[in-house]
Amino acid sequence: MKKSRALLDGSNLYRRLKVRLDDGTQREVKVDRDVWKQLEVGDRLVKPQGGDPRRG
Repeated sequence: MKKSRALLDGSNLYRRLKVRLDDGTQREVKVDRDVWKQLEVGDRLVKPQGGDPRRG
């Protein structure tokens, strides 16, 4: 997992994680501030179907 932040539209701060899925593919996902602050590089992330990503 890699963490990054950006002001993509000039006024809103977006927090993104680059995650590697179990099958080896990589995806970028947006997360809210609380999840951002909880996670460190190397942590496992879980996203239940229809739910928000959280530390797993």
